[in-house]
Amino acid sequence: MAEHKHGEMDMSAQEKTFAGFMKAVNIVVVLVIFILLFMAVFNS
Repeated sequence: MAEHKHGEMDMSAQEKTFAGFMKAVNIVVVLVIFILLFMAVFNS
């Protein structure tokens, strides 16, 4: 079995996936806040 060496794994794919996930989370949070403000202003 190969020896594990800490810090040698290529993580570029994981970093790109995480960046995309965080971007999507930010978009959804802003959208939800906008919807809540819209509902508060117009008494929906």
